[in-house]
Amino acid sequence: MTIIIVAMLVFSYVLIATGHLTGVNKAAIAMFLGTISWVVFVIWGDDFVQSQHASEYAEYLAGAESTSKTVKYFIYDHLFLTYVGRAAAIVMFLLATMSIIEILNNNGCFDFINEWIRTRNPKRVLWTLTLATFVLSATLDNLATSMLMLVMMHSIVKSRPQRMLIGSAIVLAACCGGCFTVIGDCTGLLLWGDEAVTATRFSAFLLLPAVVAWVVPTILINRELPSRLDIEWTIAPFRGDDTRLNRWQRLLMLFVGIGGLWFVPTFLSLTRLSPFLGALCVLSVLWVVNEAFNRKLMNADQMSQRRFPRVLQYGAIQQMLFVMGIMLGFGAVAETGVLTDIAEWIEQTVGNIWVIGAISGVLSSCVDMFTIAISDISIAQSLHGITATAGDYAQNGPYWFIVAFATGVGGCLLSVGSICGIALMKMEHIRLGWYVQRIAPKVLCGWLLGMAILFAEVTLLK
Repeated sequence: MTIIIVAMLVFSYVLIATGHLTGVNKAAIAMFLGTISWVVFVIWGDDFVQSQHASEYAEYLAGAESTSKTVKYFIYDHLFLTYVGRAAAIVMFLLATMSIIEILNNNGCFDFINEWIRTRNPKRVLWTLTLATFVLSATLDNLATSMLMLVMMHSIVKSRPQRMLIGSAIVLAACCGGCFTVIGDCTGLLLWGDEAVTATRFSAFLLLPAVVAWVVPTILINRELPSRLDIEWTIAPFRGDDTRLNRWQRLLMLFVGIGGLWFVPTFLSLTRLSPFLGALCVLSVLWVVNEAFNRKLMNADQMSQRRFPRVLQYGAIQQMLFVMGIMLGFGAVAETGVLTDIAEWIEQTVGNIWVIGAISGVLSSCVDMFTIAISDISIAQSLHGITATAGDYAQNGPYWFIVAFATGVGGCLLSVGSICGIALMKMEHIRLGWYVQRIAPKVLCGWLLGMAILFAEVTLLK
């Protein structure tokens, strides 16, 4: 049964990697993997429990007779709910950040970006959009941020070839911005929740590599843009149907939403509660401010027309289901005990954490960045525990930084390595061959330079 569960995981990875060819949604594959893996695990649960959790099960029985029913209850209470809670913490954080983006966008809090780029100068348009994406994705979910910016870019840049280049730069900026903070990407959230890293140390190590990995390819992309962009500026939308906020009110809401999320690491250090509780707290405060500012419109029932793009809502929900499915599926594999054998084999054959990081970066571009990241994290934790006391796998050890950066940026080497990239492909009808020829070499340069800077940081601080 262990072979069957592992085979399902590998087959799911293949389907995820070829999703752009088969048309099968990544989230659907992940959810199917998560459910079927645990069904198979429960059916043969007695064998797994006796081999992996014999002492805990004996304590749970407290002298009672073991039956198939008690085995199932033990699996549910002591194994399954543990992985559900771990995945739900990330999903709830994503839900909170998506809702924060929706409230801010519906009130025009991101309109200042359009005001900054009232020009046909390609440099200003490109760098303003990517800078805003990089900064926002460090606080908000990188998928939601990239989708928001792609929709904004699509509305003002009319030339499809120009949108393909700028859109690729936006996706890269979102992934780079998300990978250097613990709240900007699912991988960072997972490492932070497991206490493998601390927020300050994580950002201190990954900020410079992330900036280089974003800036270098963006400079190269900028050289391919024409001297003037084909831009069509539209009249600012009438907001009487959803908000009548003035500039200072929008700035206040932006401060509450974005600034509040920056307080989440402090919230965790003070309370030791899950980060999603801090995000939900920020959402609740922003919600109250929103209703206070828009109470006249709400009382008049004039807020039925929303400005939040459906493509953004669907993408965020898809990301949540994908994360839940992958984490549940990998949890079932971990409970079979096979990950320890895989970890020992990797250490004997590869050994070097930098080689592991490089391989993971390449694989993340073919499969999916979060899928490969959680594979690396789970395999290492199966052998060394959540955090080792010292060495490469200790808290704030270099292995965790390497995995976060290598997979986070490496997923942009191909456009199919992240849901952001797939959304760009669908939105602008980009072919994989075009991306490989025009964008992948540029991303590779930035990724290699970022890895080199990270290597220098780790070496100097040893």
